[in-house]
Amino acid sequence: MNFNLHIVSSDRIFYQGECESLIVPTNDGLVGILANHSNVIMALIPGQLQYRRPNQKDEYCSIGSGMIKVENNDVLVLIDTIERPDEIDEKRARLAVAKAKEELLQKRSMQEYHMAQVHLQRALSRLKVKSH
Repeated sequence: MNFNLHIVSSDRIFYQGECESLIVPTNDGLVGILANHSNVIMALIPGQLQYRRPNQKDEYCSIGSGMIKVENNDVLVLIDTIERPDEIDEKRARLAVAKAKEELLQKRSMQEYHMAQVHLQRALSRLKVKSH
């Protein structure tokens, strides 16, 4: 059994169509969505999004922050950024990891520390997706 999936980023409609399964990163960990999932709205954090179209292999993407709404077998994912493995520049992602780690070592405000954590998480996610 499948559900309708709509993945929309700030600059494009990434995917619209049927989906067998979806896994998204949240503050509480990874959450899996299958057909007939209960209705819910959740915040998404930067990380790896994984989905499977009917009779296809799993596809992996790196996402930024956003939200997901599941309602009556229709799933809407709204995110600021999304990248397929072939869209990720590995060298740039490695530089972003190094920069974020350096920012974490700098003793600054709590807001700057949390932003550095988000940057690190996003960069590591990009590298993980690129390796698929």
